[in-house]
Amino acid sequence: MLERNAYVALNMMEKVGPVTVRSLVEALGSAAAIFDAGRDDLQAVKGVGQALAGHIRQQCGQIDWQGELERADARGIRLVTAVDPEYPEALGQIYDPPLALYVRGAFQEGDRHAMAIVGTRRGTHYGRDTAKRLACGLARAGYTIVSGLARGIDTVAHEGALEVKGRTLAVMGSGMDHMYPPANAELADRIAESGAVVSEFPMTRTPDRTTFPMRNRIISGLSKAIVVAEAGRRSGALITAHAALEQGRDVFAVPGRIDNAYAEGPNALIRKGAVLVRGVQDILDECGTLWCGARSDATAAAQAVCALTEEESSLLEWLDKGEQGVDELIRLSGLPAARISSVLLTLEMKRLIRMLPGRVVERRVTDGEE
Repeated sequence: MLERNAYVALNMMEKVGPVTVRSLVEALGSAAAIFDAGRDDLQAVKGVGQALAGHIRQQCGQIDWQGELERADARGIRLVTAVDPEYPEALGQIYDPPLALYVRGAFQEGDRHAMAIVGTRRGTHYGRDTAKRLACGLARAGYTIVSGLARGIDTVAHEGALEVKGRTLAVMGSGMDHMYPPANAELADRIAESGAVVSEFPMTRTPDRTTFPMRNRIISGLSKAIVVAEAGRRSGALITAHAALEQGRDVFAVPGRIDNAYAEGPNALIRKGAVLVRGVQDILDECGTLWCGARSDATAAAQAVCALTEEESSLLEWLDKGEQGVDELIRLSGLPAARISSVLLTLEMKRLIRMLPGRVVERRVTDGEE
């Protein structure tokens, strides 16, 4: 079996995700080797175990990866796997990169300069208008706009990029045979003509409450940074923001009225250190500093250190000894995993730490520390 076909087949398997596959590939030498391995070889791999090894062996003989490729080809959809040159480099560097991507349209080299714009499916006229203006301005500046093809903020973000003839990528929370929402089918067609519609899910996968959080890590993984326009406190857009921080991306947020429920998410992000956005220029100014050269805000960093809580200071002391895995920080600090995640989120927004691939954390070096 060709390596890329092995990745297609593994992506179709149940209970087998990117992290498990990475462990198997490291142990067995290739993705194709998984299909030749016996149960004993599989269960000897860390994190697999007897039950999952049996499940993998059973599926190896049942997965119709050839039929999947034929169905995709009939729809004009190409599969891009982790071993293909077209696979986005930035996405491949996250902790759990998709094993395969179903692509209508095409990726381009310029997509490495991408900005995600996300938000609530409902929202206000202010939120939708602001998101569209930001998308137009960023697309004119050469950025590829990434969003999730959902109603509301996602829709206007894609439309804003298309309006100025810019590029946009739409990441679906379902398989290509199940367009969601159905009302955006025509928009998806327009996006595919000049950009790409993308999904990691097999063709027939229907959307459910698990698929959308999964696709959010792809939205942020494809992007240099994300902008949250409007979002409630439990919005999926905040899941995307948290994924972005775990992946070492930067987070921007559009402020809103304190009596607007859809402004609670962005306002909370700003309180924790997200960059406040008043217009496109705020993003462009910040991007020029963050991505094109060294930061020069040692004073701001020093002020952030002065405002640290005891827990934040403790974690920074551990990171002064060198980069640490999140699991190791949990062990060293004695704090619950949920609390560690919250503290790391705050430190990331204060620009004091950086999340690296593989759930590794390092302390940022500010001017004057070297």
